[in-house]
Amino acid sequence: MIIALWVVTGILAVMFVAAGSMKVVKPYAEVRGKMEWVETVSPPQLKGIGALEVLGALGMVLPAATGIAPWLTPIAAFALFGMMVVAAVLHVRRKESATPSVVLGIIALVVGIGWLVFA
Repeated sequence: MIIALWVVTGILAVMFVAAGSMKVVKPYAEVRGKMEWVETVSPPQLKGIGALEVLGALGMVLPAATGIAPWLTPIAAFALFGMMVVAAVLHVRRKESATPSVVLGIIALVVGIGWLVFA
């Protein structure tokens, strides 16, 4: 079971690193052109969201992988779940599809619970 948990954690981390780093690295106007919801946040807020996604992804993997403070792994997963709840609310308010945020949030919640139960 721990192998499956690692696989899901790794895939989820890669997805958050990809999404977060894009928000941090690309100019605000370019990201806004790809994602309509970006117009509801300022450029510094967008960079902050991206940085939190990257840090959350690293926080899911590094503590468990190194054995240094492994209790941080489920906390990072739960924090990403919280971010996805906020994202889903934002999309619902804008009358957009919240499905990607809901799916990622549920996976993050399952990963967090998995690390509590199996690690």
